[in-house]
Amino acid sequence: MKILVSDQLEQSCIDILTGEGFEVDNTPGISADELKKTIGAYDGLVVRSATKVTAEVINHASQMKIIGRAGTGVDNIDVPAATRKGILVMNTPGGNTISAAEHTVSMLLSLARNIPQSNRSLMQGKWERKSFTGVEVFEKTLGVVGLGKIGREVAIRCKAFGMNIIGYDPVLANDVAMKLNIELVNLDELFRRSDFITVHTPLSKETKALLNDTTFAKCKRGVRIINCARGGIVDEAALLRALQSGYVGGAALDVFEEEPPNPEKSGALLTHPRVVATPHLGASTEEAQEKVAVQIAHQIADALKGRGYIGLVNGAALQLTMNEELKPYATLAEKLGSLAAQLAGGKLKGVTVGASGVLVSSSMELMKAGVLKGILSHVLPEPVNFVNAPLHAAEMGLTVNELREGPSDGFANLLRIQVQIEGGEREVAGTVYNSNSLRLVRIDGFRFELNPGGHLLVYNNMDRPGMLARVGTILAAHKVNIAGVSLGRTAMGERALTVMNIDSDIPEPALATLLNEEGIENVRVVRLD
Repeated sequence: MKILVSDQLEQSCIDILTGEGFEVDNTPGISADELKKTIGAYDGLVVRSATKVTAEVINHASQMKIIGRAGTGVDNIDVPAATRKGILVMNTPGGNTISAAEHTVSMLLSLARNIPQSNRSLMQGKWERKSFTGVEVFEKTLGVVGLGKIGREVAIRCKAFGMNIIGYDPVLANDVAMKLNIELVNLDELFRRSDFITVHTPLSKETKALLNDTTFAKCKRGVRIINCARGGIVDEAALLRALQSGYVGGAALDVFEEEPPNPEKSGALLTHPRVVATPHLGASTEEAQEKVAVQIAHQIADALKGRGYIGLVNGAALQLTMNEELKPYATLAEKLGSLAAQLAGGKLKGVTVGASGVLVSSSMELMKAGVLKGILSHVLPEPVNFVNAPLHAAEMGLTVNELREGPSDGFANLLRIQVQIEGGEREVAGTVYNSNSLRLVRIDGFRFELNPGGHLLVYNNMDRPGMLARVGTILAAHKVNIAGVSLGRTAMGERALTVMNIDSDIPEPALATLLNEEGIENVRVVRLD
């Protein structure tokens, strides 16, 4: 497999990938046009932040399996476009945590003590001590927006300075915050109480321009703002207005809405006397650069060789497939989805995935992804996998429901798929025996047991003597060998369902004969690879 490294990375990354047997092309600084021309030949792409992996680039990536970013965040990668195409996207969470936290603290202290401004003045031959009087951070309140790894590390370090730490995070549990001596508050309270505010969230619809004219008005007069997370979280125009009015006492910025900043747009902000700015240096330490280069190389090698998935931004269900107990259930989910789709024989309107048993019930995202992969592989012309199946289903308007059910039919774990079609529904269910033996145990309420693999002949018939022999005779006449038979019925002499494992596909003449045979209906030939 071939991997393209399109940004400047440490040699250790290249060495690890080549050592794993991959063919690596190292082309830092490749132009966007050249990237589009060549990307189709690669299975993997490694970037830092310079390469913009747009939807247009991704559309040219005809055999791409994975895109890895050596760093946190994936702002330069169109993740929805990659997901739609079934391409994994991963980053290196935690690889630059310490470097980013230390840079944030450095910016906070520089802001408090006017270190860059006073240094610049001294270099100009001036001695302006009174002009650069600062403030202590001791006993000041620091508001931390986003208490992920970096936000927590910043809080720990600032606590050592004697600061009071309050924080906002929609996920972090109260008991975890208490152990870190962080008081969890809502955003309005954080704005109202903080002397310093530092943001450590991804850039999203919810966080874009999180700090703006409205939120600045909620803050203390003289509040100081630090953004070493993502450009765009702070509305730069609003920040400039707040600085000019004196409402915001200062700002320390390592990231910007446009990088590098446009002088015409951001010049007044960057040159403001109470602004400290650095050119996105949060992860720029020797240790962090080496760490993320090594980390992304191992992550990509592991993913492409099926050893595991770390740092996935999309396709979270794939991480569960590495669980040895869940692997056979992921396969079962895909096969049941494929079986249900082939039995349906009509326009799909909805899917319900039911799970009973602790193992499958606690892994519904994986189960749903597997089922949808099996179903949509028979509906869509483009490749469908665990990464893009849920997105394709959503785009098609396919309703997907999940049910966590109680014990069913005595099975420790049972996966049940119900597909709604115009005019009715079909249902299949299966389980796993002895850790890895897949079994189909139910179709449309009929109970039986067989291996869901290869070619299956499925049909309804009246439960009367000679029916099985007649079908067997027709198949034998066309040299189709029967490998196994499973029968299910509601009661003696009533409607029954027969499922045959056959060694090959059924020729059209044989199928036509079966379709015309009296007492046989709903004939389906199912292929489960």
